[in-house]
Amino acid sequence: MQDTALRAPQLAAWLANTDIGLLELRTPNGTLRLGRQGDNIIELPDEEAEPEILSIRAPSLGVFLQSHPLAAVPLVRIGQRVEAGQTIGLLKIGPLLLPVTAPQAGIVDSIHAADGLAVGYGAQLFDLHPSDERDKDSRWTSI
Repeated sequence: MQDTALRAPQLAAWLANTDIGLLELRTPNGTLRLGRQGDNIIELPDEEAEPEILSIRAPSLGVFLQSHPLAAVPLVRIGQRVEAGQTIGLLKIGPLLLPVTAPQAGIVDSIHAADGLAVGYGAQLFDLHPSDERDKDSRWTSI
């Protein structure tokens, strides 16, 4: 988001030359929202609603595994905090084990696929409550 925040004035200038009323740019590090207030382009505050649940889907077809075949302990449990890039499940494709990773830090809300279930590409495997690192006291700022 740092790179995006540095480019906010340039994005605001481009937005001013269009008829677009709201620009929302989402990155893994946060969201930048630019909107119109009269003739000015302003940065809108982050919404203070609950962070939406992130659905983690199967990156390939395969057999979903909640634990490594040589371990009895599941990789994650419901309610467990995970970090970005952490392996939270596996897809077995023949002899290959493909990791299913958390795209960002958060808390595992639910596991949708049963251990040993054959799943297709894009099948919903997990729900994750993303960590909310945003400043809750955001204000409208002029660009």
